[in-house]
Amino acid sequence: MAHIDLGIDEKQFPGISGPMRYRPETAKPLNELAEVLLRAPHSLPAGERELIAAYVSGRNECTFCCASHSAFAAAQLDEGMTLVDQVRADLDSAPISAKLRALLRIAGAVQISGRNVTTELVANARAEGASDLEIHDTVLIAAAFCMFNRYVDGLGTFAPEGQDAYAESTRRIVEFGYGSAIVQPAGEPAA
Repeated sequence: MAHIDLGIDEKQFPGISGPMRYRPETAKPLNELAEVLLRAPHSLPAGERELIAAYVSGRNECTFCCASHSAFAAAQLDEGMTLVDQVRADLDSAPISAKLRALLRIAGAVQISGRNVTTELVANARAEGASDLEIHDTVLIAAAFCMFNRYVDGLGTFAPEGQDAYAESTRRIVEFGYGSAIVQPAGEPAA
């Protein structure tokens, strides 16, 4: 049970969806940020950006965000959940491009502290072909997911177990995006 009364059935609205229904006025800009960072046109494919979110969430031990964004990444990567699991288990041996590996190292540094992003990490990412936009957005995705993870876990929200629990949200996010969530205050009927 969440630390506060969200006014919803947490099993129906797990993880971040409960707090977003509780405070739709904050949910709107948070969903807009997620949409821009993870789905808007970009040189990094959406699946790779979701993988960055899943990687950071896993390092933060945020069960809900790691599971949901792992599912979102897997649905948009040709190698699916196998690749997501490989990256999360061992970044050094995962079968990904050197550029993505360098960006994930930057994301991992941000997860610890923004000050852990070194000129060497950035130079390595550039040497592997990462653009300044890709470096910028990797840092922002990692920082944003540290915030999202702390939001979800700080309120003690419910996280369903098993990938099947994330199938419907995966379908909705991949097909319609983060703006597709109908968010209204708890207790009010959906429009």
